[in-house]
Amino acid sequence: MSEGTSMVMESSENGTDLSQDDTGTIVEMPEATILSQQTSVNLVPFIGQRFISQDAAYEFYCSFAKQCGFSIRRHRTRGKDGVGRGVTRRDFTCHRGGYPQMKLSDDLKVQRNRKSSRCGCRAYMRIVKRADFSVSEWRVTAFSNIHNHELLKANEVCLLPAYCTITPDDKAQICMFAKAGMSVRQMLRLMELEKGVKLGCLPFTEIDVRNLLQSFRNVNRDNDPIDLIAMCKKLKDEDPNFQYDFRLDGHNRLEHIAWTYASSVQLYETFGDAVVFDTMHRLDSYDMLLGVWVGVDNHGMTSFFGCVLLRDENIQSFSWGLKTFRGFMKGKAPQTLLTDQNMWLKEAIAIELPETKHAFSICHIISKFSDWFSVLLGSRYDDWKSDFYRLYSLEQLEDFEEEWRGMMDKYGLHDNKHIISLYALRMFWALPFLRPYFFAGLTSMCQSETINAFIQRILSAQSQLDRFVEQVAEIVEFNDRAGSKQKMPRKLQKVCLKTGSPIESHAATVLTPYAFGKLQEELLLAPQYASFVVDEGCFEVKHHTQIDGGCKVICILCEEQISCSCRHFEFSGILCRHVLRVLSTNNCFHIPNQYLPSRWCMNSSPSTNPSRNPMREHSEKIQLLESMTSRIIAESIETEERLDVACEQAAMVLTRIRDLPRSTQAANDIVYNCPSDLALPEVEDTDGIVQSFTMETSHEHLTSVKLKDRRPRDGIDMTRKRRHFSGSCCGQFEHDSSDCPIMGGDNLNGDALGYM
Repeated sequence: MSEGTSMVMESSENGTDLSQDDTGTIVEMPEATILSQQTSVNLVPFIGQRFISQDAAYEFYCSFAKQCGFSIRRHRTRGKDGVGRGVTRRDFTCHRGGYPQMKLSDDLKVQRNRKSSRCGCRAYMRIVKRADFSVSEWRVTAFSNIHNHELLKANEVCLLPAYCTITPDDKAQICMFAKAGMSVRQMLRLMELEKGVKLGCLPFTEIDVRNLLQSFRNVNRDNDPIDLIAMCKKLKDEDPNFQYDFRLDGHNRLEHIAWTYASSVQLYETFGDAVVFDTMHRLDSYDMLLGVWVGVDNHGMTSFFGCVLLRDENIQSFSWGLKTFRGFMKGKAPQTLLTDQNMWLKEAIAIELPETKHAFSICHIISKFSDWFSVLLGSRYDDWKSDFYRLYSLEQLEDFEEEWRGMMDKYGLHDNKHIISLYALRMFWALPFLRPYFFAGLTSMCQSETINAFIQRILSAQSQLDRFVEQVAEIVEFNDRAGSKQKMPRKLQKVCLKTGSPIESHAATVLTPYAFGKLQEELLLAPQYASFVVDEGCFEVKHHTQIDGGCKVICILCEEQISCSCRHFEFSGILCRHVLRVLSTNNCFHIPNQYLPSRWCMNSSPSTNPSRNPMREHSEKIQLLESMTSRIIAESIETEERLDVACEQAAMVLTRIRDLPRSTQAANDIVYNCPSDLALPEVEDTDGIVQSFTMETSHEHLTSVKLKDRRPRDGIDMTRKRRHFSGSCCGQFEHDSSDCPIMGGDNLNGDALGYM
């Protein structure tokens, strides 16, 4: 048995330990010893070592194994990709670990089994996933380098299959030799002479070259991109709304190609205000960079907008992709664009999308911290990440600049190249610089994981190159179909009103469950804040534990003007807790329509006919009608009697509207996408009573509702029993039914409307 580094082990972050059967002897190592080893022997794994991904840990352990004289393989995992938290633990073992399994045929006859090299070796390294500040990283929790077999020498270990690798340059050279008609042995001898190595000392063997040539016959990268164009042409013939574009180089080879689907263009019209352009992956089968445009809809689900394959990663390639995508979307540029920290892409966006606010994904930046700072900071690394995340989440620019200087002094990072670069680009990633722009929640870790899972499904489609674009279309269609199935139950699901606030009741009937949940989080936190009047229409709102500071809220009710210095509404489209606190203390029971963005409303959906949009003046009236309808529903569902009155009067109004003459020009001008039935969520009030309602728009259903006779009870007139609502009656602000400008008009009084 060869002696190696002694095995060390500690408990994993998820609370599980290695069993004695797995480990043998257990040796505890304090953190100080661990950190000291990192600087003395850089290639030896140690407990607590951090990696940004499983692949990074595998490559490191593979380098260590090659130096020692063995190879490794991936072994057991805990968890599964795409299920729950995904893979949370991974074991890498020596290639001779475990024992061979006897294979039996169907008729129970023992088959001839090849001789196996496995001998039960217990050398291994275990990594466990740990999420800090919404960014995951992998840490070594167990390591053993004790083998029960002889280790190979340096000239022998290179012959192990794991290390018989062929570099991309060697692959290109072998391909050129094959086209010239050279034999495999001639190729090897020529490459030995070029590299100046002894006979048989190349890092790959004759068998490896023959396998590579066979793969060239199966996957011809010169022809496959041409097949990709043929696929796009086929889809264009089947669906004229399918769009694609490509560019060929001087040798008539595919250089770039981009495409999108009809459904994606419609989604972009409604939800293309905030977009993620992911360029973190390559399509290995084509050896091209894969770029995917995605966003989020009003239910918080991933929306696919388009794909691009780029041969090179430079400003010209990215500019072509951005220009082509904007052409697909009829020239409409996104308000905000979230990408990786890629300088070439940054320059291309500045050229092609100058009016778009460009930002870097903080998840991608923090994922690099383990490589940048773990060795440099040592035991202070966790404190650094905590301070950085707090600084990143600040609200005011002045606070950010002051805190940044303090953090640099604390950790002595003034001259660090990564810190200098981060500070120079702070307006692309720090929230104080991004809050004035709408990002629809795309900066959150939850949305990043959802988008990454969707892109991984696209990457899996390259297993069938002959129909890659069709595979992507099927993935997009499945994603849209699955989203639609989830949206229907969400519209009918029970919504619990947790505060009893009229604002909450109104928002529950307008916003989607996803957006309502975000608003409800702010409503629950609002009572923790105190509101002070500074000037007319100006308030200072701060947490009850704060002595100084706070947010400045401007709330001019008569003009329906609301703003907060935290910029939460501008950033997410949801009113913040500070504004909600001011509205509550000023007896406001209704959120103005302009602060309930249509992209978060339940009736927000892709237009079925993009060329026909409502005229501006009709849009305002439609918005007013929607607000009035929401208010009617909120008032009528309190009792069965109110609901009966509402249904009866609504049927009368609908009958009267249908009796009016229909204008052909008006019908062409006004296009209002309204579903056949208005499905509203169940609402549970503070008493626990669940109220579920679905209002059919068909006249037949309304008239068929059995209405009860409404008689005065206990001699009290029903008109006096109706609760007086101090909020708004028509969706406008700061008035009720007694002085409503709509109700008080000469031609639009209560009797004329017939349902108020």
